[in-house]
Amino acid sequence: MKKLNWLLVAGDVLAVIVITIIGFATHREVGAAFLPRMATTFVPMAVGWFALAPALGLFEADRVLRVDGLWRAALAGFYAGQLAVVLRGLWLNAPVLPLFGIILGATSALGMVVWRGIWLVGKGGKK
Repeated sequence: MKKLNWLLVAGDVLAVIVITIIGFATHREVGAAFLPRMATTFVPMAVGWFALAPALGLFEADRVLRVDGLWRAALAGFYAGQLAVVLRGLWLNAPVLPLFGIILGATSALGMVVWRGIWLVGKGGKK
């Protein structure tokens, strides 16, 4: 990894925040009172993303500026969701729900592909 693009990292954090808020909104749990509960999903998801994304080259300029590299964002998003569910379960001393892992992984994969696609278009990426 040559030079880390902090704007890309900030966008990743924002994408995880948006994914978390959308998830809670689908359960009608949005508002300041739900911020602590949102944190129990956001923090493990962010940890999962930033643990896996570098290993898949998602901060390397030659990969993030190529359309054929978007699958990496989907893969990292999905597996970050799985890791997040396990970390969340350990943190809360709560059961790990497989369905939650699938849903969080799928929505995270979609959200990260959308965000990274926007980044790609904005930066004039290559096919």
